[in-house]
This record gives sequence, structure tokens and C-alpha cells, in this order.
Amino acid sequence: MSESTPLTADRLRRRCDPAALGFSTTADLEPLVDAVGQDRALDALRFAVGMRGEGYNLFAMGPTETGKHEAVRRVLKERAAREEAPRDVCYVHDFLKPDRPKALVLPPGTGRVLREEVSQLVEDLRVAIPAALESDEQRQRKQAIEEEVKQAHDRAFSELREEAEKVGIALLHTPMGFAFAPVKDGEILPPEDFDKLPEEEQERLEKETERLQAGLQTTIARLRGSAKEARSKVRALLREVTTAAVGHLIDELRTRHAGLPEVVAHLDALQEDVVDNVEDFLGLPEGASLKLAASPDLGALSGPVPLRRYLVNLFVDNSALEGAPVVHEDNPTFDNLFGSIEHLAQQGALVTDLHLVKPGALHRANGGYLVLDARELLLQPFAYDGLKRALRAGEARVETLGRQLSIVSTVSLEPEPVPLSVKVVLVGERMLYYLLDEHDPDFRALFKVVADFDDELERDEEAEGAYARFVATTVRSEELLPFDAAAVARVIDRGARLAEDSERLSARVGRIGDLLREADHWAREAGRDVVGAGDVKRAVEESERRAGRIKERLLEEVARGTLRIETEGERVGQVNGLSVLRLGDLDFGRPARISCTARLGSGGVVDIEREVELGGPLHSKGVLILQGVLGSRYAPEHPLSLGATLVFEQSYGPIDGDSASLAELCALLSAIGKIPLKQCFAMTGSVDQDGRAQAIGGVNAKIEGYFEACRALGGVEGRGVLIPAANVKHLMLSDEVVEACERGEFAVHAVETVDEAMELLTGLQAGRRGKTGSFPKGSVNARVEERLIELAERRLELGRGSGGDGEKP
Repeated sequence: MSESTPLTADRLRRRCDPAALGFSTTADLEPLVDAVGQDRALDALRFAVGMRGEGYNLFAMGPTETGKHEAVRRVLKERAAREEAPRDVCYVHDFLKPDRPKALVLPPGTGRVLREEVSQLVEDLRVAIPAALESDEQRQRKQAIEEEVKQAHDRAFSELREEAEKVGIALLHTPMGFAFAPVKDGEILPPEDFDKLPEEEQERLEKETERLQAGLQTTIARLRGSAKEARSKVRALLREVTTAAVGHLIDELRTRHAGLPEVVAHLDALQEDVVDNVEDFLGLPEGASLKLAASPDLGALSGPVPLRRYLVNLFVDNSALEGAPVVHEDNPTFDNLFGSIEHLAQQGALVTDLHLVKPGALHRANGGYLVLDARELLLQPFAYDGLKRALRAGEARVETLGRQLSIVSTVSLEPEPVPLSVKVVLVGERMLYYLLDEHDPDFRALFKVVADFDDELERDEEAEGAYARFVATTVRSEELLPFDAAAVARVIDRGARLAEDSERLSARVGRIGDLLREADHWAREAGRDVVGAGDVKRAVEESERRAGRIKERLLEEVARGTLRIETEGERVGQVNGLSVLRLGDLDFGRPARISCTARLGSGGVVDIEREVELGGPLHSKGVLILQGVLGSRYAPEHPLSLGATLVFEQSYGPIDGDSASLAELCALLSAIGKIPLKQCFAMTGSVDQDGRAQAIGGVNAKIEGYFEACRALGGVEGRGVLIPAANVKHLMLSDEVVEACERGEFAVHAVETVDEAMELLTGLQAGRRGKTGSFPKGSVNARVEERLIELAERRLELGRGSGGDGEKP
């Protein structure tokens, strides 16, 4: 529908009526439980957490500030509260494989009890074992065994000595061992005297010495066997005493944990190792501490290190949980996710043990829910691959990045993995989801559910009520001043403006929350007890002012004439286009002159921006569409013999988007038909090949940008903006613009086609083809077509004059 008259004020902005909200202040409202307008996403979330099939992990996607994290946290918390707490995980020493700590998966709370009990057991053994071994009875039994060996030793050598003396040989005990030497008259016979003996006597003594030497070897071998037997008796005695001292202490633990076979098996292995290594309990310094499991340090490691292997590392403690765990890991590095094995420097070497094995978020969330930011996860080396590997295997391992990369040569541990049952929730932008879905073949099998958080919701009475309750909820949770109905109505209006749609509201509750906090600040500064509409308005204005330095500088340059914007008179081939600049949280419109020239040519429209590589593909597409418009609307029986150039004046940076194509088409038609355009108007909109105006983005900022530029140049009287009719539903203009339109000073026109735009810009009839196939004489379209036919005929004449075939000028 053509709208040559300006839009009325009620179409420029949809305002929420405070009286229709039905409350006085937010203190009268019930809090909002679920996220605003996210029913679809919440249903998907609840389905994912309730579905227990393999791979039903969740990706919560959507724009930032839509409350994804808070909604995920609330739903998971509600679900987890109805579930049982998962089992504890303890790591204990594996006495058969010392480098592979064994995992004990125990009922919640049992791990803490077992750790304390085993710690106390070892303390008791440190006292009981030395006391038992050093008792009078055990000392006497040990001495009896040692005395028996000594007597057998003395008796054997005494007999050997007596036998040697009978044949004139003495048994000597030297530092080098036992030796035999001939004697005479009770004295050792020197070598020179031995040589003086008769040969028969020398031979006799040598043979006797050899015989005695053989007997000595036999005696020594027999005594060694006796000593070994005695040591075995001593060890057996130690085992007997130690078993008696240890048995009743460990039996108490076995009885208490009889229902846990894995604990009983570990206690059996522990008892066997204590008995085999009883020496570790002897000779310890008095007061040496064993309380090392919780937070060992270098000083602690210098204590009774061998006994640390008996202690329990409480790896995951769920004793304090009421329900399943919900773990949010904000920094999902590889170590933070999968745990670590720490090392300490001791005497120039790096040492570790099972108590330096630390859990990661995956272990703490086991049996519950793990929430990760998708972008942060993907930024961490190997973290995403490790997560997929754990989910596929169904095991939670303690892995270190250094070991994964094979860059650490330090001897380390390989703890036993534990079964993994966890629901992983990734939270991130839509683009990340689609990239992972496209490029990762494992992604869809592991994350089968998507919760798509919308950034907008339909604006109706129910939605406005939910918005008001959201305001009330935020006010209460953050202890802000109550908002009156008028203030809430302005917040709802702001939600529509952020959505760039009068029929929708923004679901980016993060930005709305910032608005509420800033409005509360200004109300408190003014000494008010209730936040009013003026405080909300000031919060918006102050936020824009803080981010508006560049916007103000551009307006100053417009006012000074540095940036040329014409808002008076008429120009051929020139029109005021509108663009949007986005700097941080602030979007603002900037008018720019678009100029066009047209002459005889070969049928092309040259986009100067594209030629100098400042125009993006979308802008170039819009310019190429203009050629399609010319071809479909004008002089269908004649070749297009046009050479036109289009440019954004005073443009020094990249330009993209097709929202200026309607303005460029009007400038092109003006240049072709030599029809002046009114400079009091600015315009925006894209166009199709039939000349129909199409909706564009940022319409509010564009209109307000031109309004402010006109005001900077001296006034807004008689100025206006042309927008596509499809954008009328998006209008949520500022109070200043709406009030100026109500006074008739400023105007916003909605157009359906380029014909309507040209009628407003030229004051002429656009003209439609009659029954004869011609446009009305003097109309815009007639003048354009006549000019194009003239150029085509001129091109043919030039072709004949040059002797050509008429196809080239």
C-alpha cells in the first residue's frame, strides 16, 4: 500500500501502557521462575537431563546475554536435587603395581571415614608394632635363637681347634678370616723353621692342613645354614608378633566394611605388606607426622615417606552433597578437566605419590552434571578431544597434558580409571554449534540434544507480564529499589527497541539487567525510594552518552561542514543514504551522500566502492541488482547503452550490505533522467529486480542519525526519511523524533516501491505503462526511458559512422 503521507506517531513507536500492567510497583509481583520467552529451549534442556541414553549430552546455544547459563544452572540444580549423591572415589596403593594406584568407588561419605580410619590404623601400628617387638618375652625368644646359633658356632670351631692341636696345627682367627699354621712347643712355627723340618714332617703337616681346611669349609657352610635358619626363625618370629599386633587392629576395619569387598581386599593386601615390611615401622623419628593426604608439602615428604603408601587419597568426596553434583568449570584447561599428578622437588629430584593425584572437573561431576563454556573449551589445547575420548570410553582417567604430548620424562603414576556417568552441557554461540556439527564427525553422536535460546519473543500481553515479573525477580535477587509501573513500561519499551521490532521484545536479559541496575543507581542518586520512568530514561541516555564520543565527533564534523550532508534544495543524481555504525554497545546512524553520474556507455553500472576494493560482496550484489531493474523496467527493445558510476561520497572505509540499494537506484534514475531530487529527504532500504523496496536492519538508528544530523545543521523542519514499508513494524523511535513528527516538523514515509520513493523525492508522478506500452508523458519513468532510448540510438549512430556492426560505439 502506498503511503505518500507521513506515518502517524502511533506507528513510529509502540508504547507500553503502565495502567495495563495491573500493578503499582514490582513489590506486588510474583518472581519469574523460568527464563523469559525460552520455553522451547527449556523443554529441550529438561529432556536432555532426563534422558539417560548414551550420547544425550546437551549443547545450549544462542546469543550472549540471553540467560543461557542461568537457565542451565537452574534446571540442573532442580534436577540434581531429586537425584542421589554419587559414590566417593578413593585412590590407594596397589602393592603389586606400585605405579598404578587402585581406585575404590565407595558409597558417599564412606571415603572420608575410610581415610580417617586407615590414617588412625597406621598411627596405631607405629606404636603397636615396635611395642610388641620390643617386649621382654619377644626379646628373650629372639636372644634364645641368637644364643643357639652362637653356641653352635663356638662348639664347631672349638672341636675343629682341638682336632688341629692333636696333629700339631693351630686354628688362627685373622682379619682375613680363619687360617691354619703348624706349631711347635705351643708356638707358631715360623716359615724358616718349617723349612728346616724333615721332608716327611713337612708333607705330613701339609696334608693335615689340607684336611683341616676342607673341614673348615664344611663347618663354615654348616654354620651359614644354621645362621640362615636362625634368621628365618627371627623373621618368622617377627611375622608372628607383627601379625598378632596388626591382625586385631585390621580385623576391626574388616568388620566395619564387610559389605565392601574391594575395601576388605585392600585391607588384606595392606596387612600382608605391613608384615612383609615391618622394618618400615621401626626406628621412625618421634613425632613424625603421617597426616599428609590432604595437603602434602616438601616438609611433609621429609617425614616417614614409606608409610604414606598405606594412607588413603580421598580423591572425590561427596559426603556433603545433597543430590547429584552440578559442576561449572569456567576455565576448562586440560588439567582442570581431567585432573593432574603433581610433583615436588626433593633433594634435586621430582617425586610424586598417590596423594599428589588431584581430581578434575570431570571427576567431581561424575554421577551428575558438568557445564562448560564451548568457546573456552575449544580454546584449550586437547581439552575437547580429551572430553570426547572420556565420553566415548565411559571412563574418567587422570591424564596430564605433559604425558599426552610426551614432553615430560619424569617418572609418574597411572591411576586406575573409574567408570564415568556424567551429563555434559556445552554453552555457546550458534556459530560454534554449527561449525562443530559440520566439521566434527563425533559431535552429533555425543551431543544429541540442542537447546536453542532465542534472542527475541513475541510482544503480547503475556510476554509483557513476564517481562515485568523478570524485572521484579531481578530487583529482589539483587536488592534493587522497587520499580513502579511506569518504569517497568519503559523497560518493556526498551526491550522492544533492543529487539529492533515493535512487535517483539529482546530476550537478551543481560542487557535488561544492566538497565535495571543503572536505573536503580540514578534513583538512589536522586534520593528516591522507587525507580521511576525518568530514571530508566536517564539510564539509557547516560549509557549512550558514555559510548557516544565518536558519534558526537561525527555530528560535530557534519555541523562544521567537514562531512558534507545536504538537507536543502534539489540535486540531480544525489541522495542522502543512511548507514549504521556499531561501536561496542552503541548503534548509531550516519547519513552519507550517494552520488551517481550517467552517460553513453556499454550498459554497465560501475560501483566505485567495489573497484577500489572498499565494497563488500553484499554491497556489490545490491549495485548489480540495479542493472537488473533497468533491464526489466525500461526500453526492453533497445540495448542498454549506459555508462554510470555510483559512489558513497567521503567514504574512507569498507562498506557492505545492500541497505543503500534503494537510494542508489533513485540516484541512478535521477542521473539518467536528469531529474532533480529533494535533498531534505534521506532514505534507506534494499530493492529487488522489480523495483520493490525490501526491509533492512538498524532502521531506528538510521532515522535518528539523520534527525540528529539535521538538527546539527540548523533544524529538522521540513526534513524526513523514506523507509521500506516492511520496516514499519520495526519502528521504536526515540521520544525526540516522535515528538518532532507529532508537531509536523519531521516526517517518516514508508514506501513499497521505487516509484513511490521517486514521487516523494521529485514531486513528479512516477508513471505506469498504459495500454500502448508507454509511460505517461513527463512522468519519472517516461523521462528515464526516453533517455535510455536516446542513448541506445546514439550508440547505434556512432557504430554506423565508424563502419562497425552497431554493436560497439
